[in-house]
Amino acid sequence: MDKAVIFDWGGVLVRTTDYSSRHAWDHHLGLPSGAVESIVHGIPAWEEAQRGMITPEAYWEAVRESLGLDSEALVTLREDFYMGDRLDETLAELIVDLRGRGVLIGLLSNNTLDLYDTLAAFELEPLFDAVVISAGIGLMKPDPAAYQAVLEQLGVAPQQAVLVDDFPTNVDGARAVGMEAVLFTPDLDLVSVLDRWLSA
Repeated sequence: MDKAVIFDWGGVLVRTTDYSSRHAWDHHLGLPSGAVESIVHGIPAWEEAQRGMITPEAYWEAVRESLGLDSEALVTLREDFYMGDRLDETLAELIVDLRGRGVLIGLLSNNTLDLYDTLAAFELEPLFDAVVISAGIGLMKPDPAAYQAVLEQLGVAPQQAVLVDDFPTNVDGARAVGMEAVLFTPDLDLVSVLDRWLSA
């Protein structure tokens, strides 16, 4: 019976390890530390973009207006904001190992359509048997239909899949539809956790 491991993107496969570029924007704009990040990922347009209700460009225009930037400054902010993000190479190697063992690999992320470009930039598309981004289906975790979408693409039943996610609500949502789920933290021994699940 096929088994599948489904990964979240932000906070799992890719994590922000250096916040200096974001804090530099706080200082530049005369805002408290963390204010720019709160706006970029806190304005209503962020969820709208993740649901596919607006384009990534419209979302960033809303960010520009919220911060009072001109168009040129917005281009620089977009380049700087994710500068401190790093791919977890250990998890990438784990995916390669799992695929070599015949395990199906999925990606299920609450994100904007920009994530497709990001995956291409990291050259990660070949690692996944299915990629489901909330903006592409108009649904976000923990909506049960979001989990069903990636399960259908992988061709597996909920009991054959495990989700690795860093948000407790998303983990609970996966379990509610019959999947196994792992709450990810950077210090988690995910290899051992998945080995136990695969051998069960």
